[in-house]
Amino acid sequence: MKAFPITRLVDRGATIFLVLLGAFAIAVPVLNLMTPAGSSLHVSTYFIALFGKYMCYALLALSIDLIWGFAGILSLGHGAFFALGGYAMGMYLMREIGSRGVYGNPILPDFMVFLNWHHLPIYWYGFNHFIYAAVMILLVPGALAFVFGWFAFRSRVTGVYLSIITQAMTYALMLAFFRNNLGFGGNNGLTDFKDIFGFNVQADTTRCGLFFLSCLAVAIGFLICRAIVTSKFGKVLVAIRDTESRVRFLGYRVENYKLFVFVLSACMAGVAGALYVPQVGIINPSEFTPANSIEAVIWVAVGGRGTLTGAVLGALLVNYGKTLFTSGALATYWLFVLGGLFVLVTLLLPRGVIGTINYRLGLRADAKSAAAEDGADAEVPPPAGAAPRAAE
Repeated sequence: MKAFPITRLVDRGATIFLVLLGAFAIAVPVLNLMTPAGSSLHVSTYFIALFGKYMCYALLALSIDLIWGFAGILSLGHGAFFALGGYAMGMYLMREIGSRGVYGNPILPDFMVFLNWHHLPIYWYGFNHFIYAAVMILLVPGALAFVFGWFAFRSRVTGVYLSIITQAMTYALMLAFFRNNLGFGGNNGLTDFKDIFGFNVQADTTRCGLFFLSCLAVAIGFLICRAIVTSKFGKVLVAIRDTESRVRFLGYRVENYKLFVFVLSACMAGVAGALYVPQVGIINPSEFTPANSIEAVIWVAVGGRGTLTGAVLGALLVNYGKTLFTSGALATYWLFVLGGLFVLVTLLLPRGVIGTINYRLGLRADAKSAAAEDGADAEVPPPAGAAPRAAE
């Protein structure tokens, strides 16, 4: 068996990324749980919750980079898949509350009792079991992506038209989930979660566990994306991104390639949303807002699309900047900063941060290789018996 696929999967850059991610995933919970609160090494619970949320965003950014950076599918509606995964997890957490709710109803969530619902809707059945909820976290976003992609890709909708349709999709879902009669809590959404797997969601140990799982999900998502983009399938995706008509002319079923990677990306976004909900404690229709999906695209653009690691870095940098700006006097200017950041990156760093670094390193490596070849040519002695060149 040839070893090159494995070495391509975990090359030097991927290895460094995974080692740093693993060290971060282990060190942060240890410093939170094993060091006293007054120690300079102590990591606060707020930091755990904040960066746990960032890791969920990083997984969402990875899912977008997979389809945009390698297949040329610019989705402005991936927030819908993120929110659907979050609602599936939220429904499980609501069923876990049982009779500990405000109204003490062991079956109906509090918002249903408040709205005078007498029976649990059929689509809530099964969410008292985590296995069922886990299947729905993948199935619901995946099914929506499959139906949407089936019609869109077979109709050869591409470019800005596809982006607008995905934005319309998430906006329509947002309006639907705002309705109280849909059975998902209306504009208040699902909240007041008590525990997950029997552990208090507010406990430090639970938050550390969720943080670690979020980092693990990013690592697994990264490896899945690497496995795809470094394979022959990934080469076809890149060809579709660059010249779709030529790939179609060569006999490839372009729509099948696009559909597969779009569904996989939606499932990854759903997992990100599911991990996000227990860490922030709420899921409501505002997660469907098209602006959230557009912001996620900006994360990928800042970090560098088509790099995978850039998507993760962009999600961390932009969201950390958002936290700094929106927690002080500059909160009202954040959207202007975000828009200006996107414009500056587009003009000055069109490859993004990681993309630009990779490009510069590639130029330097090519220059060294060319210099080495020139030096080797200069050291080659003339063949025996050859007449020496006349001095000019």
